[in-house]
Amino acid sequence: MLAARRVMMPTKITSDADAPAPVDPRRRRVTLDDIRRMARAKAPFAMLTAYDYPTAAAAQDAGVPSLLIGDSMGSVVLGHESTRDVPLDLMLMLGEAVRRGAPHVFLVGDMPYEAMRGGDAAVVAAARRFRDEAGCDAVKIEATGEHAALVRSLVSEGVTTVAHLGLRPQMVESRDQLRAQARDADSIRALVSDARRLVSAGAELLLLEAVPNEAASAVVEATDVPVIGCGAGPACHGHVVVTHDMLGVFGPRVPRFVPVLADLGAEMRRAMEQYVQDIATRRYPAPQHVYGMRKQPRTDQPD
Repeated sequence: MLAARRVMMPTKITSDADAPAPVDPRRRRVTLDDIRRMARAKAPFAMLTAYDYPTAAAAQDAGVPSLLIGDSMGSVVLGHESTRDVPLDLMLMLGEAVRRGAPHVFLVGDMPYEAMRGGDAAVVAAARRFRDEAGCDAVKIEATGEHAALVRSLVSEGVTTVAHLGLRPQMVESRDQLRAQARDADSIRALVSDARRLVSAGAELLLLEAVPNEAASAVVEATDVPVIGCGAGPACHGHVVVTHDMLGVFGPRVPRFVPVLADLGAEMRRAMEQYVQDIATRRYPAPQHVYGMRKQPRTDQPD
């Protein structure tokens, strides 16, 4: 969990001197200082989404140093068209499960739209719950430069804040409206301005979604905090994708920036089809799937 701390400005990332190798969550707890050191070392680090205990446990066992309890759950788990429909209480409950599965990762909670539309006080209250109930190390908010005051409020509460810029899915009502951002010089300048304002307010990490590498590079050069990319090119210090997309749960229909490294959707369907067939043909349940009776002592004695 986050501990209360003094309000401090982010540590400047300047060189790769004295920087360690990427941190392994199988060995010890990953901290914000570890994330900073990896960024300073120019050692790219991985982040994935997780919404449940087994996924979180598998990620930590695979050496993933950071996990995001993403509101993307609204789409890939609950089937909504938008990430807006994810309740805070559900995010917190699943966050607790993720922390149990991955006690050593740097865990980030995604501030849901429900809290964001409630105003700054609602966001600060929700951030406390992410910290105290779900054990999050940081909280992510979808933001522009206009959210600088909110960032200051979060930091004053001892909440490590990740400012999410570029494409902000909470601002659209359906997946069809998702579009890459900052694709011309003027919008890159605006993105850099927003990033600077949020870092000056105390944001200790940035997340850039669906922007060109040129935009990400400009933000990296203009700020002094780790920058995590979600479809933002190789200039970023770390990279995050939705785990369901990376594992191929839904087949080939994923954003272009996602590396599809498995075909779990096909494997799940194959196993389910086999299960249906085994029952229809009476191959299941087989003798090894059936409980036997306990052997009882004989009670019938001859006269």
